[in-house]
Parts: sequence; C-alpha cells; structure tokens
Amino acid sequence: MSHPLPTESAPPVRVWDLPTRLFHWALVSCVLGLIVTGNMGGDMMPWHARLGFTVLSLVLFRLAWGFCGGHWSRFTQFDLHPAKALAYVRSIRLGVHSPQIGHNPLGAWSVCLVLVLLLLQTASGLVADDEIAFTGPLSTWVSGGSVSLATWYHKAVGKKLLLLWIAMHLIAMVFHRLRFGENLVSAMFSGNKTSVHQDTPSHDRAKNRWLAFICLLLSATLVWCLVNLPSVGSP
Repeated sequence: MSHPLPTESAPPVRVWDLPTRLFHWALVSCVLGLIVTGNMGGDMMPWHARLGFTVLSLVLFRLAWGFCGGHWSRFTQFDLHPAKALAYVRSIRLGVHSPQIGHNPLGAWSVCLVLVLLLLQTASGLVADDEIAFTGPLSTWVSGGSVSLATWYHKAVGKKLLLLWIAMHLIAMVFHRLRFGENLVSAMFSGNKTSVHQDTPSHDRAKNRWLAFICLLLSATLVWCLVNLPSVGSP
C-alpha cells in the first residue's frame, strides 16, 4: 500500500528555484530542437550545431549550479548510494511509496546520467565530421581515428541512449502520476511541492538568480571560446 500524499492544505515548500526550472525547460526545448534538426540534416545542421552549443552551455551551468544553487538542486542532496536506489525500486514494486521533497534515489541517478550523456553527446559533436553537411569546430584538434570514433558514437550510440533516457523519463512521470497520484511536472512549473514535514526550502531570491545568471554567462562564454578556437594548421 502506498503512503498517502501530502494534503492540498499542507504548506507549499519552494523546492525548485527559478534558475533550475528555466534550465529544465530550456534543455527540453533545445533537445527537441536537436532531434528535429538532426533528423532533417542538410541546411538545418548549422542550427543543430547552435543548439548543441546551447545545450553544452546549459549542462555546464547545471554542473556549477549543483554546487551553488538552491538547496534541493545541489548535488549534496542527491542520494546516490546504490543500496538506497535498490531499496527504492523494491518499495515501488511492493506498491509502497513515500513522496520525496527533492529527487528520489532513482531521480538523482537519472539526473546524473542525463548530464553525462549530454556531455558525451556535445563533446563528440564538437569533433565529429559526417563528411556531408557538418564538421565539428574542434575536429582538426584530434586524429582522424578519433574523429571517426566520435562521429560513430554521436550518430549511432549517443543519440539512441538519449532517446532511451527520454522514453524512460516520460514513462516514470506517467507511472508516478497514475500509480501514486504524484504530479512531478507541476512542481517544475511552480517550483513548489506540498509536504507534511518541515523541509528546508530552496533560496530563490534575486541575489540567487543573479548568481545563476553569472554562472550561465560564464558557461556560455567558455563554450563560445571553445568553439571559436582556431583550426590546427590555420594561420
């Protein structure tokens, strides 16, 4: 039997700060754009590259925000102990579910996994060369064998892994909604969850948002510098 969800009268707790929410929906939009432009190819490849650079900037921002962001967005709040993840899976199988104010153990692993997959996908795209419509800006910095390997991974492996992750993510959201009545999407819009406990809220003040803006600006600047490195052998 599942534990009852917090009642609607319970006071809301700010869980996801505005920068985390904006990051989430910006990433969703960019990944969808990458799927569309990648499948269209041809003249859409420059946009595919721009979206890839944007995703890399967002991922770098999220990595930084995992150390200085709101309380529940920080990596210190991720319970990554394998035993906890297995125990959570067993409880789900038994129909026992205690809503988590932040990421549950599987959700924490899921966030880490998608950040790694996106880093690998964008990094491979930087040095890939399909010899048709796209050449990564850093392809001259690595050997021909590395370019071939990166291109193969980007098109044949990384893309499929990301699509698999997206499918599993959507299934998990629907499952939580239908099985336990837990709406995970609404919290990513409002930033709030209801809780019967005295949980620590995430700081979501103007100074925190300015800090997020600085982190994003630094991340985007780093990516811009990276993709504008001169080609090896160029004057």
